[in-house]
Amino acid sequence: MNLSEAFAHSAQLRSGKIALYWDASEFTFATLWAQSVGVAAELAGKFNVQPGDRVGLWLKNRPEFVPAYFGILTAGAAVVPINNFLKPPEVRFLLEDAGIDLLITDEELGGAAATLAAGRPSLQVARVETLTAFTQPPSGTIPALPAAARQRAESDLAVIIYTSGTTGKPKGAMLSHGNLLHNVAGCQKVLEALESDRYAVFLPLFHSYMMTVGMLLPLLVGGSMVLIKSLNQPQQMLREMYQRQATVLPAIPQFYRTLTHAHLPARLPFRLCVSGAAPLPVQVLKDFEAKHQIPLIEGYGLSEASPVVSKNPLHAERKPGSIGLPLPNLELTIQDDDGRILGPNETGELCVRGGNVMLGYWNNPAETARALRNGWLLTGDIGYRDAEGYFFITDRKKDMLLVNGINVYPREVEEVIYQFPGVKEAAVIGVTDPRKGEQPVAYVATTGDAPLDEPALVRFLRERLAAYKVPRHITVLPALPRNATGKILKTELRKLAGA
Repeated sequence: MNLSEAFAHSAQLRSGKIALYWDASEFTFATLWAQSVGVAAELAGKFNVQPGDRVGLWLKNRPEFVPAYFGILTAGAAVVPINNFLKPPEVRFLLEDAGIDLLITDEELGGAAATLAAGRPSLQVARVETLTAFTQPPSGTIPALPAAARQRAESDLAVIIYTSGTTGKPKGAMLSHGNLLHNVAGCQKVLEALESDRYAVFLPLFHSYMMTVGMLLPLLVGGSMVLIKSLNQPQQMLREMYQRQATVLPAIPQFYRTLTHAHLPARLPFRLCVSGAAPLPVQVLKDFEAKHQIPLIEGYGLSEASPVVSKNPLHAERKPGSIGLPLPNLELTIQDDDGRILGPNETGELCVRGGNVMLGYWNNPAETARALRNGWLLTGDIGYRDAEGYFFITDRKKDMLLVNGINVYPREVEEVIYQFPGVKEAAVIGVTDPRKGEQPVAYVATTGDAPLDEPALVRFLRERLAAYKVPRHITVLPALPRNATGKILKTELRKLAGA
């Protein structure tokens, strides 16, 4: 089975059930599937999308995201979700790297999309406001699965998720239909997903965590999505969750910290809360459960693993600070640099093996070889397994920051800083932020005696980087600390920053 077949089957079983809530609007399974087939037909007919093509999906959260996603798959193509916080130069790299000739977007992002098309003559831009699938009312019938979708195998490429690379260039993790179906099945078991569940979705659907847990899981098992519209109005966000009686909340630690201290009008409606995308502070977990009396389940994952790897169990012991136990039908081990599997309480790198592990990185065999070893995915995270089989993360092997649950690699930011006139040395580190988890800060040394124009540098960065990647503070030093081989000592900079 592939993802299109799975969604078609789900829609046939429960055609009249509400699959997606959006403010006052409701969309049935039949409507979403019919729109998906309509999108697929228009992609093939109007835009000449062929099986195996890559199609960019550049949308903020809105109902059309779902049928656009499944429409691409139903046309036999692969979805490339694009972070809607990225600036045109960042998006341009993804388009060129993945060979994307069609970008699905909307009027809000359309201006930037037009700029991208001007620099890439082969690029076509399709706005959801003009696609026939969304401008004409659905027939109310359940369309048959198109031939292009029936021909896709579980092993075929379904999605390319771009994740920042340590070299400063994003890498495209290739996920097959089988990878994602395997992960959905594992999540269904550990979260005991029910058809009656309604998942509150406010985190971006371009993120692998929400794509799997917030969209694929509910739609394929017959639950519903409560897609939150009022993202900039916290009280209205909660009101939508209350009104639609959401039962499962997948979110990031910072949101649970907010809920812990918020004065709420009534008891939260959730039966279960799930924390992902960033480490959950033990104190936040304890305070949240003490106040709301709702299980808060911490898990762990990465885009290359579709993405969920482990969860704390619902009915067995949940250990604060632990990422829990591996999902069913996958293996999680601690290994040393030579690939030797370590025993309990020995520290090494977390390594994953199973049907959820990516096919590799798109068009990047060197990075694929570094990430996959004898079938194991090397996560880059350091930790240990205790005597009872629970896993703990103690550090990150890769020099990565997590800002609001989104990966930020310092090297990428440093490369842009180096482009600014007068910069001789640059280093970016992360400092703890109570709201966002971490924030990037930069240390810079200049080439001469002239002072650095810091406001100009910030404007320069904002034009070239997503806002969450721009350092919140820039400190100018006479020279950056280095070791005997010339490597910048970020440990000294962290001491200086109090990080």
